[in-house]
Amino acid sequence: MRLSDTTLVHSLIIWLLNAAALMVTANVIKGMQVNGFVSALLASLVLAVANHFLLPILTFLTLPLTVVTLGIFWFVLYGAMLKISAAVIPGFTINGWLPAIIGSIVLTIIQWLFRTAFKTFA
Repeated sequence: MRLSDTTLVHSLIIWLLNAAALMVTANVIKGMQVNGFVSALLASLVLAVANHFLLPILTFLTLPLTVVTLGIFWFVLYGAMLKISAAVIPGFTINGWLPAIIGSIVLTIIQWLFRTAFKTFA
């Protein structure tokens, strides 16, 4: 099965927008640093892989806590995904859990804004 050219372009645009959102988030949140756009690209790739493979497992395991907190615990899970990405990528650092959790909230908002602004492309 071969992916179409439009699917590859769409994926590339999403990847670039996520890397840009990560750069903006790192500039807004103290305790979160990204050393250049290449590090942001690699971190967004690792974040996408972690979200694809680890997040469903962690979501299932923490489902009762997520229900009790009315979904707010999702941001802790996303913060954990950010911490995992920061542990793997040398140019991406997060100093503590609070910047990771607040960063996950800010990153979610910025990604939503980017996808809304670039809806025709992404």
